Amino acid sequence: MIPAPSIRQLRFLRALSRRWQRRIIFIAGGLCVGLAAIGLAVASDYAQALFRELLMRFRYAAFIVTPLGFGAAVYLTNRFFPNTQGSGIPQAIAAREIESPGAREKLVGLHTGLGKILMTLLGLLVGASIGREGPTVQVGASIMFAIGRLSPNRQPGLILAGAAAGVAAAFNTPIAGIVFAIEEMGRSFETRTSGLVFGTIILAGFTSFALVGNYTYFGSTAAVLGSPANWLAVPVCGVVCGLAGGLFSRALIVVPTHLPQIAKTWLREHTIAFAVMCGFGVALCGFLSGGAAYGTGYVQAREALHGGASVSVFYAPLKFAATALSSVCGLPGGIFSPSLSVGAGLGADIAQFFPKGAMGAVVLLGMVSYFTGVVQAPITAFVIVEEMTGNHGMLVPLMAAAWIANGMSRLVCREGVYHALSKRFLPHD
Repeated sequence: MIPAPSIRQLRFLRALSRRWQRRIIFIAGGLCVGLAAIGLAVASDYAQALFRELLMRFRYAAFIVTPLGFGAAVYLTNRFFPNTQGSGIPQAIAAREIESPGAREKLVGLHTGLGKILMTLLGLLVGASIGREGPTVQVGASIMFAIGRLSPNRQPGLILAGAAAGVAAAFNTPIAGIVFAIEEMGRSFETRTSGLVFGTIILAGFTSFALVGNYTYFGSTAAVLGSPANWLAVPVCGVVCGLAGGLFSRALIVVPTHLPQIAKTWLREHTIAFAVMCGFGVALCGFLSGGAAYGTGYVQAREALHGGASVSVFYAPLKFAATALSSVCGLPGGIFSPSLSVGAGLGADIAQFFPKGAMGAVVLLGMVSYFTGVVQAPITAFVIVEEMTGNHGMLVPLMAAAWIANGMSRLVCREGVYHALSKRFLPHD
């Protein structure tokens, strides 16, 4: 006769079962986040291609399609998919701080994740200057939250893991995903969940690698500053691009939070009209830039990095304006890629004052500096740019530029844009 297990043995078996349950949750979540990131990337490229094809056939179509598309996207967002506005990273940050599972689900539930995908694609389809990487973070958090309903006591860790895995899979940058989890999402990283978070990031990255191969997001570059005189570009980019990034963040935070009361009231009562106006502004920016200001800005950033002479000096300010207009009107969509693209444009402009051989290196400095200015996460900024370009020789200059840009950004915007915007999604007493 087999003896009955003791109480100690039963406790051990239950603990072992819970441990493996958590591992299975993180494994399944990592694979799903990777698949979602790739699916959104493919769909985003297709949506942008359709919009470009429309402009090739009808040059002025954006002046009708973009404003009406903005109005429709904001209406659908407010009516059917609340809490999907903007990047999605502020929602993921807020969800980690909220205690109530029901309140969390409003920010990172499956319905919210689905709405984020649909509305982001709609925005790209009508020419919005938005990215897919921030939305991938919210979608990743939503997937992990949904799977994690089997383990409700670890929901904050699951949201963190899903968000970080979203960054890793979207850019094919696993190290940046880890750094993002610690610096931007966590701010108080949980040691006991770190192994599972890293595992989720690895699995999401592995899924991306298996389906699209091992690639560098902006293509490999070996550009370096070269002569000591070119190192002057480090403080120049840090100051100029850091201030510009801080001003962008300031704009997103001020509208509509710090406007006069009469302006707040008008915006609250006329959200669709405001979105249409912003859409017209984006169409104008796109027209003046020859179509370059639409979409994620990936192509323009890559051109600036690998052959900056082809990027107009007016590209950076027009892309800056188009991205700000796309963001402040409440349209779902990220600012990751557009910010990197604006930074690349600014870097290309600054590079005109330095020898031609330093062009690619100065563009990298511009990307890191502007992105740092926007998000005020300098470690994430230089790690993600270094990983996206495979350029290890620029690590020290990128670190220095990010450090300078972070200080300059704080002169005009005291708090990083993601954490400032996350407060809008927290419950108020």
